[in-house]
Amino acid sequence: KRSRQMVQKILPFVFLGIALLVPLAVHRVEEGHVGVYYRGGALLPAISDPGYALMLPLVTTYLDVQTTIQTDMVVNIPCGTRGGVLIYFEKVEVVNRLKKKFVAETIREYGPNYDKLWIFDKIHHELNQFCSKHTLQEVYIDLFDTVDDCMKTALQADVNTYAPGIEIISVRVIKPKLPESIKRTTNRWRASA
Repeated sequence: KRSRQMVQKILPFVFLGIALLVPLAVHRVEEGHVGVYYRGGALLPAISDPGYALMLPLVTTYLDVQTTIQTDMVVNIPCGTRGGVLIYFEKVEVVNRLKKKFVAETIREYGPNYDKLWIFDKIHHELNQFCSKHTLQEVYIDLFDTVDDCMKTALQADVNTYAPGIEIISVRVIKPKLPESIKRTTNRWRASA
């Protein structure tokens, strides 16, 4: 009889605990994403498809990782030409996708901000490599129509080697801003022609 009374006193607390923990265990993974899980700071091998999923509350955390096509915009990229002129590319758009079967491997190797290393930082590096090998005339006029493809090829070559789950679909480089002194000289030259 005494144990029955003890159970009757404890049972409401057990139900209350369950009622409080269930909402922490259930989460929703959005369409176009997968869920990756961490327990004690370690990335778990399992990933969840879109929909509702369960995890151990208070011990496991999850992260939504996009697996559909996304556009990353890299802005305000300084670039020095072979002749020493500093120009700025206002915007570079990189259309890319992380393939679902490589999500866990990519996140394990490069973290949830893998695109900072493989897209944002890489665009800065590759544009600077391109500019440093060419004159202002080549970068701004003669070779500008090839910059998109050069950037796409360079990005895809490295991700194929080091992060094969990332697919670079396209790159669009916006025409760079010229320094004011060069704009004035160009405008005078056009006016006299």
